[in-house]
Amino acid sequence: MRTSNHLIGLLNLLTFILSIPILSGGIWLSTRANNSDCMTFLQWPLIVIGVSIMVVSLAGIAGACYRNTFLMYLYLWAMFVIIAVLIGFIIFAYAVTDKGSGRPVLNRVYPDYYLQDYSGWLKDRVASDSYWGKIRSCIHDSKACAKTGRVIGGYPETADMYYLRKLNPIQSGCCKPPTECGYTYVNETVWTPVNSAALPSNLDCNRWSNDQEQLCYNCDSCKAGVLGSLRKSWRKVSVINIVVLIALVIAYVVAYGAFRNDKRMDNDEPYGETRMEKARPTRIHF
Repeated sequence: MRTSNHLIGLLNLLTFILSIPILSGGIWLSTRANNSDCMTFLQWPLIVIGVSIMVVSLAGIAGACYRNTFLMYLYLWAMFVIIAVLIGFIIFAYAVTDKGSGRPVLNRVYPDYYLQDYSGWLKDRVASDSYWGKIRSCIHDSKACAKTGRVIGGYPETADMYYLRKLNPIQSGCCKPPTECGYTYVNETVWTPVNSAALPSNLDCNRWSNDQEQLCYNCDSCKAGVLGSLRKSWRKVSVINIVVLIALVIAYVVAYGAFRNDKRMDNDEPYGETRMEKARPTRIHF
């Protein structure tokens, strides 16, 4: 009986520890939402799930230590719901970030981003006029484009150096015009426009502005850059969530088995390996 309780307590301690990566992932996304991704609502489900696992695990530890059946029932049911919610959340995260990535550009290390490469609920939300205004302000306030400036050896970065940089999706989509527009590089956020008659059909070519308050913040490429940044962030967190989910399921199954065994012991029911063997009658009679 003590061994069963110790096992349940140990497993609850394990689930408490497993909640830390989930909560940390939510906090990391919250930090990115404030500094780069600028999407301020997607991290909250992870934070809520992480805190819920912590609270439920503490209830399970108390139930195991004090042999409180109610707390153990509460732990098992609550953990089942949390696991189901986490599974749904992982599926949702992969579904909304399933499509879209940067397009490689000739003689450039960084890719270009196009809004038409993305689809679904997340794209519609980011691209909506009401929501994009908030994201645009966040990107501007984060100084993401101003941070792209570099001075090497006391001189501004040359075009050839800039073309070899690994820009993040927001820097590529919001801080420069699309490469196909053919603008001439002056510095990281100033580009000389070409003859408007020679511009391709991409509307972002006309949306670009050397005004440091405008740049390409109103471009579809900027919206695509935000989606690309979100996709990278969420894929990293989803890998951690999947690993934690597998560990949670294993811990839950073992805890459930230990709890049932504990109940059988309380009710004086047979448990464990039986030592009785059924005697099979022999056909040989003497």
